[in-house]
Amino acid sequence: MLPIQDHPNGISFYIRVQPKSSRSRIEGMQGDALKLRVTAPPVEGAANTACIDLLAKALGVPKSCLEIASGHAGRHKRILVQCDPAAAQGIRQLLRELSGA
Repeated sequence: MLPIQDHPNGISFYIRVQPKSSRSRIEGMQGDALKLRVTAPPVEGAANTACIDLLAKALGVPKSCLEIASGHAGRHKRILVQCDPAAAQGIRQLLRELSGA
């Protein structure tokens, strides 16, 4: 199950990114993180932007609500979803479904 932490401005969780994939998709769990494959290369933040785009679409939130809190230059990143407590419940449920739990 994907560990989801409460944050003063919403919730956070970890992702593991594989850039330069044949297509962008969410693969489920890899260790303690949600695995994402993105077509963008890891150059000039393109893969980071692709991660935010993919997660925003999957979670049904605006891209402006998502932030890479740590791991900008690595494959293992912490994502912060800025939302109110009521919306956090729905996002938690979507993350559980995406992680295969």
